[in-house]
Amino acid sequence: MPDLRNTMPMMKATKAETQRLSEGQLYRVLTWFSPGFPIGAFSYSHGLETAAASGAVHDRETLQRWIAAILTHGAGRMDADTLRDAHRAAAVQNLEALTTANRRGLAFRATSEMVLETAAQGAAFVQTCRAAWPDHFLDRWAEMLEEAGEGVCHSAAAGAVTARADIPLGGALTAYLQAMAANLVSAGLRLGIVGQTDGQRILAALEPVVGTAVGSALTRSPAAFGGATLAIELASMAHETQYSRLFRS
Repeated sequence: MPDLRNTMPMMKATKAETQRLSEGQLYRVLTWFSPGFPIGAFSYSHGLETAAASGAVHDRETLQRWIAAILTHGAGRMDADTLRDAHRAAAVQNLEALTTANRRGLAFRATSEMVLETAAQGAAFVQTCRAAWPDHFLDRWAEMLEEAGEGVCHSAAAGAVTARADIPLGGALTAYLQAMAANLVSAGLRLGIVGQTDGQRILAALEPVVGTAVGSALTRSPAAFGGATLAIELASMAHETQYSRLFRS
């Protein structure tokens, strides 16, 4: 059966979405996607802990493939599309479109721990940004979510916040996916899969993977939303009942 997603019309990124970041914009994305930003990213492994325990991920090569799969076919792909749609919605202050992007970003999580991973980080991200970088549109969105009793997807929050700060979409996507890759490498270090130097080798090797993922997200049709990383999702399911755990996912 042919892949119908490949026949869908491609989107076109605007010049503004792909322009370089100014010094002020770069400062903000470095702050928001830093490991030190208080969203608790360090406490999630996205199923990697189970994969390490089973031996499926056990060295630099297998860890690099695991992370690359997440970025290109799994949560990274869906997060990139969610961030893109949320960014474009927030840029024109379209609360309805932003809410739709956020709901889809949450609904497509395959396991309860993956929902927790994105929702907990998303809530912390919005709360911290609203406190340190006040914005009336973000306040309105947060109030709507609270009134409706809805969670917030981390990538949707990142898209909304970066759009409100006039961060170009391409730069926001690159920062978000690099932070995702770096956090997974950090989890691999703490699980003893690789050492510090091999961790940096993985990040160096993933640079073109992230670049390709960003380019695809900028031009991919919103109708092509989804992922296909069954092994990662099964690992996440197994992690829910894993006896000894360092991570929440």
